[in-house]
Amino acid sequence: MSSFALIGAAGYVAPRHMRAIKDTENELVAALDPNDSVGVIDSFFPSAHFFTEFERFDRHIDKLRRHKNSKSIDYFTICSPNYLHDSHVRFALRSGADAICEKPLVLNPWNIDGLKEIESDTGKRIHTILQLRLHPSIIRLKQDVALAKADKKHDVELTYITSRGRWYMNSWKGDVRKSGGIATNIGVHFFDMLHYIFGSVQKSTVHSCSESTSSGLIEYENARVRWFLSIDSAYIPDEILAKGQRTYRSITVDTKEVEFSDGFTDLHTQSYQKILDNKGFGLEDNRTAIETVADIRNASPVGLQGDYHPFLKISPS
Repeated sequence: MSSFALIGAAGYVAPRHMRAIKDTENELVAALDPNDSVGVIDSFFPSAHFFTEFERFDRHIDKLRRHKNSKSIDYFTICSPNYLHDSHVRFALRSGADAICEKPLVLNPWNIDGLKEIESDTGKRIHTILQLRLHPSIIRLKQDVALAKADKKHDVELTYITSRGRWYMNSWKGDVRKSGGIATNIGVHFFDMLHYIFGSVQKSTVHSCSESTSSGLIEYENARVRWFLSIDSAYIPDEILAKGQRTYRSITVDTKEVEFSDGFTDLHTQSYQKILDNKGFGLEDNRTAIETVADIRNASPVGLQGDYHPFLKISPS
């Protein structure tokens, strides 16, 4: 049984990690979050030590490492705000543990180079959650693309709208310096998936970018992808809203819909099992997606010209 510590226990994704730790029959022994609304821990690890101050958490971790009768931490799970991932991963490795980091691993590609150095210095490893690579529908799509003609350019359209309330822009997620912006915060795992299936990026154009919405065109080795990402519910199709749903997710390949609305429930557990089996994803697996979202963040939108996503024609109320 491995011992885990969790940084970022009060966030949206933390319960998925807690469940993954429990489902793989391991133990969460300590958790940190400046927000103390973490009662969800009781559903998984009620005996875990909890800290709201990093200094006390650091002291506890160091005590476990030094005390001969205590078991030191094997893995740190990083679920903190995006801009803190780099720092918290470094803390994990310097504490003598491996790190498991939620997406995005870092905000800028050069940060990956620094993390590679600390991996080399400490002998510890950084593992990442790239859960869409494990989704059955994505695995089948990758196989289908591999069987197609090598020079075939698929016509792909990606649309992802996940409604968020007014709180979003007033949180760290609404600060591009902390979240990386819409394409990074809600889209980085999609861009990883696209690279994983269709190969390296050849050209990227951003048509539109705002606090709530981002859209563009990326040409990969084997696909031309029109993509649209938003947290604005005004873009959700009426038939989806009529069902009481506030999320819309669609991927079409050569006009054929790829069904992947289900199958997400245990992807974090699968990710953890692969990490524990030394078959997980490491630093370099993240590089292309991080480069992609960094380029999008720094691009100058060209407006409604060229081959843009049809949702850009919609005027949200």
